[in-house]
Amino acid sequence: MFLLISFVAFAIFFLNVALGAFADSAFLGDVGEMLVLFCATVLFVVAILKKEADRNDNDST
Repeated sequence: MFLLISFVAFAIFFLNVALGAFADSAFLGDVGEMLVLFCATVLFVVAILKKEADRNDNDST
C-alpha cells in the first residue's frame, strides 16, 4: 500500500516536472514539488522497512 502511494506521489512529481519543461504549465511551485518528492521518498522508505520487517518475521519462525 505504501509503495503504491509512493509511486502515485512520484508520478505527480514527474508529471509536474514534465509539464513545466515541455509545456511551461507546471501546476506546483518549487515548494510544492519539494513536498511531493519528500512525501514520495518517505513513503518509499516506509514501504521498504515494512517489507524488510515482514521478511525478518518470516525468517525467524
